[in-house]
Amino acid sequence: MNWLDKAISVFSPAWAYRRVAWRNALRGFYDAGDTGRLNSGWTAVNVPAEQVDQGQRDIIRARARDLERNSDIAEAIIGTLERNVVGTGIRVQAKVTKDNGEEDDELNQQIESLFNDWCRARNCDVTGQQSFQEMQAMAIRRLIVDGGIIFQKVYTNSGTVPFSLQVREVDELDTSMNSLPGMNGNRIVGGIELDQYNKPVAYWLKQFTPDGFWTGKSERIDAQRIIFLWKKTRPTQVREVSPLAKTLPRIRDVNEFVEAVSVKERILACLAVFITKQTPTGLGRNVKVDQQSGYQQRTISPGMIQELQPGESVQAVSPSGQASNAKDFISIQQRLAGSGQGLSYEAISRDMSQVNYSSARQGLLEDQRTYSMWQQFLIEHFCYEVYTEFVISAVLSGKLNIPDFWQNKQKYLKHIWIPPGWSWIDPMKEVSANQVAIETGQETLEKICAERGMDWREVLKQRAKEIQLMNELGINIGGGSNAGQTQNWNTAE
Repeated sequence: MNWLDKAISVFSPAWAYRRVAWRNALRGFYDAGDTGRLNSGWTAVNVPAEQVDQGQRDIIRARARDLERNSDIAEAIIGTLERNVVGTGIRVQAKVTKDNGEEDDELNQQIESLFNDWCRARNCDVTGQQSFQEMQAMAIRRLIVDGGIIFQKVYTNSGTVPFSLQVREVDELDTSMNSLPGMNGNRIVGGIELDQYNKPVAYWLKQFTPDGFWTGKSERIDAQRIIFLWKKTRPTQVREVSPLAKTLPRIRDVNEFVEAVSVKERILACLAVFITKQTPTGLGRNVKVDQQSGYQQRTISPGMIQELQPGESVQAVSPSGQASNAKDFISIQQRLAGSGQGLSYEAISRDMSQVNYSSARQGLLEDQRTYSMWQQFLIEHFCYEVYTEFVISAVLSGKLNIPDFWQNKQKYLKHIWIPPGWSWIDPMKEVSANQVAIETGQETLEKICAERGMDWREVLKQRAKEIQLMNELGINIGGGSNAGQTQNWNTAE
């Protein structure tokens, strides 16, 4: 209530009350929607996503790449996701079943063996430089930094099957064709030709010379031959934006701060010595002279002993100041930068000095949810697409002999992907918890093995082979029967 309301309340309290009520109603019910003095500098507009993104997409991508090259904090975020999402690679398992519902082990092993051979660099990459696992790692790196990556399906006569991938950057999309009409009345936005439902029907990619210069021409490639990986966060979004956009200013501030602190510490470490003379004398022929001051230049070194001339005295100058406590500032900024990407401070800094088992496990579980979301994204939008194209190419080329493939295509394309697992924080506690969970019916061996990047069927088969061989050799582990040990091991896993 301001002074005018107070004055009015003396004569008419009801009138003053109505004035305050109306003013509060006009202000709005949300503080975030208030346009008063406190929010006067907060200007925001509601426009379609592509209008927001297209003006700064290239700048954000360039700055993200700059920090990828020059910032250890940015690389810590990128490397953490790359190691934990892809790691040693996301593996495939064919799941073709027979008519009786049992898995066709012979055909599944044949498909997996052929696919594993295709995953080598000489077969899956049209340039012969990257394995499929390395493509997965590049995909997650470019998704984080650039916001997206393009894989073009290429059909050649070389390799295990007549199918390979060509990796292309989002920079190759020809944005100069914006607003130009495409085929069948389609429109082109950001180098992507869209139909009336905003579904991509073709991609216009620039053509380059072998040394990387654009020829000024673009090639129209059908959408069926393109795998464009990017995360869509708004319905009106057409192209990618780097997920690092929200943390780039913070990372750059840390880099600038560290550089400033480093310069300050170097200055504090300096020591200067001035020699004063009661009777100045002339300079010799071979004496270096400072051009600005006109005085003779001399240097000092550790452990140096120098005799002074009569009438000379030494005055030392040591810069005063206290070293900055940069640790707290950097750790807070690094924590905020990590949280912006769904990662804990410990995951990107590897600083475990402030956690115990419980907090470390809780942080790891949250981080693993972030990794799992990225893994599922790669599987759904990249791995499944590649595997489907691979099997079809193998059948067409005769590398897989499946007479009724086209009549039962979905049956023969059935498969799963197994991401890399994560190690335990405290193996004894984790094993005990898993054992209790299985015994009480709260957990399954399949899920526990999947969390560690293993297939439960392979685990049981391998364990059975080990038990059989130990029985044949008369080896007994743990002082009990091998059968009992097998049961205990299975429940623990």
